[in-house]
Amino acid sequence: MQFVLFILIYPIIWLISILPFRVLYFISDLFYYLLYYIIGYRKKIVVGNLKLVFPKKSNAEIKKITKTFYKHFVDIFIEMIKSFTISEKQISKRYSFTNIEVLHELEEKGKSGILYGAHYANWEWIFNLNLKIKFNGYAIYKKVKNPYFDKKVRDTRGKYNTTLVPTKETFALMAKNKAQQVLSLYGFLGDQSPKKGKIHYWTDFLGVQEVPIHTGVELLAKKHDLAVVYFNTKKIRRGYYQSTFHLLTENPNEFKDYELTDLYLREVEKQIKKAPEYYFWTHKRFKNVGKNG
Repeated sequence: MQFVLFILIYPIIWLISILPFRVLYFISDLFYYLLYYIIGYRKKIVVGNLKLVFPKKSNAEIKKITKTFYKHFVDIFIEMIKSFTISEKQISKRYSFTNIEVLHELEEKGKSGILYGAHYANWEWIFNLNLKIKFNGYAIYKKVKNPYFDKKVRDTRGKYNTTLVPTKETFALMAKNKAQQVLSLYGFLGDQSPKKGKIHYWTDFLGVQEVPIHTGVELLAKKHDLAVVYFNTKKIRRGYYQSTFHLLTENPNEFKDYELTDLYLREVEKQIKKAPEYYFWTHKRFKNVGKNG
């Protein structure tokens, strides 16, 4: 059944992906109206999250952010589809980097690291980065349930020298690469809410108290002595993005427990507060707020 679904759906995805951007964004506009005005997909969650984080904003301001968010939200999925066939020339033009020398300096030192980001702007197209660095690039991800689609996603990223690594295989891979002295850069997104059984740390996030936070990146950075670099992606205009790198530390073990995690959170907060409409507000990010203990 999974193969049947793949051969029925993937050709449609592929045909959509080869369309020019102007046509894709016209399709995106149509789906925006459908999603926002007719279906109202997760609108209560989006508005609830925004009101929780920005209690001083008026209803008119919240509505404006919400509408812009939904336009961007649909664009992101259209851009994900485009990823299957986008050319190296196109993606290099549309997703650029302001200070890639931050990573080049780590390479020169032979220092492996973690590239840490959030579900903000476009986090998918950063796989373009691996065309411009010497690191062995890995993206930690949650496997797609359909194995045929999962393989296609892996193969697509593989064209740009990115190896997708399922979360369950991360520990073993890092240990192996460290033992073999493989210069590596591991990509993580850490702003989602951890499962109840895996919550180890609660803190303030975006002004909301007692929010459960993922701490796995800090744990891995300290265990394998990895540099931690935050990537801040800015949406320049529709379909164009620019990432800036912030070296959080080359020496993670100099930080007390959770200090490195807090440093990451402050970077995410600054990014969101500057332009909240480009954050992924459909996540139930605050579903376990205040349930500590």
